[in-house]
Amino acid sequence: MLFYSFFKTLVGKEIAVELKNDVVLTGTLHSVDQYLNVKLTDVQVVDKVRYPQLVELKNCFIRGSVVRYIQIPKGEVDTELLQDAARKENAPQGKGS
Repeated sequence: MLFYSFFKTLVGKEIAVELKNDVVLTGTLHSVDQYLNVKLTDVQVVDKVRYPQLVELKNCFIRGSVVRYIQIPKGEVDTELLQDAARKENAPQGKGS
């Protein structure tokens, strides 16, 4: 759930999504779900020559299982918050839990 919570904080931000079939799309993150499926608005394909069929794409839903990478602007990453969340998620559980 760490990545889901993190990506929820990026809604409304510009991201780039590289798919497993080598297509790279940029756009504004509209929504993300617990399966890391993402919906982008204002979509643009990075390689317009190689993928001319995607030039007219404006909005898209991307299934999480086909995503290779999601690139986010460096300034959008709150490393303190991310490190704290990772520590909490990996903290040892008590015997009663």
